[in-house]
Amino acid sequence: MSAPPIARTAAAALLALALAGCATTGADGQGGVASDPFEPFNRSVYSFNDALDRAVLKPVAKGYERVVPEPARDMVGNFFGNLADIWTGVNQLLQGKPGAGFSDFWRVAINTTFGFGGIADVASLMGIEKHDEDFGQTLGVWGVPSGPYLVLPFFGPSTVRDGAAFAAVDFWGDPIVEMTSSHGRRNNAYVLRAIDRRARLFQAESLLEGAALDKYSFTRDAWLQRRRNQVYDGDPPPLDDECAYCDEYLDDEDDAGAQATDDRTGDAPNPPVNERP
Repeated sequence: MSAPPIARTAAAALLALALAGCATTGADGQGGVASDPFEPFNRSVYSFNDALDRAVLKPVAKGYERVVPEPARDMVGNFFGNLADIWTGVNQLLQGKPGAGFSDFWRVAINTTFGFGGIADVASLMGIEKHDEDFGQTLGVWGVPSGPYLVLPFFGPSTVRDGAAFAAVDFWGDPIVEMTSSHGRRNNAYVLRAIDRRARLFQAESLLEGAALDKYSFTRDAWLQRRRNQVYDGDPPPLDDECAYCDEYLDDEDDAGAQATDDRTGDAPNPPVNERP
């Protein structure tokens, strides 16, 4: 059973106050590049996630890509993307962007009605822009510092702020939680979404494998830069120590996401292996 909306709102407010009160140095206070004081732990978790991906998720995603026709995969991606637009719209409103929020809700209405429950992305064909927001970004917009970089088991790159936001708010705000009271169906939906997202990362993964001498550092720096870009809606103020070699990776990831959107006519995940549902 999911938490009631009032309880979620209260939890969100308490989380924001707690993180603002206990924030430490090492972040710019607005979702900037965080420090990595937990690097030994993070590297261990990264290695665990990478091994798990190579042993389980990647082979399954390859099989999914090989067996399921591309039009069917597009429908799966569109369906989960349509659900994600609901939570994105909520966070747009929390960030004080009502125009973008109602645009996201309008996308949901159009795709659910004319896209056969969301399996067709009619809204994108109509030129209605797709966004990607979560409560970690909302906290960043509110001025909560990102805190140190943190790699989560199974879910991958994060920060103290974003990890707390995911566990306390984003997980319960996921529309999949509201879709069914059956734990079995809910878990099946989570698994299918993870496989579909992983299958869409092979292009970005090839760049990571070929370009990075230290995949952990490359993934960390690229993810932090991308995350900061998300918090500032694509227009972050410059940083002196900003990752200088991440641009090619981020451009490739954005191109892969754009191609996926064009093909299924939405949702470019974070770097491979470390995927947050």
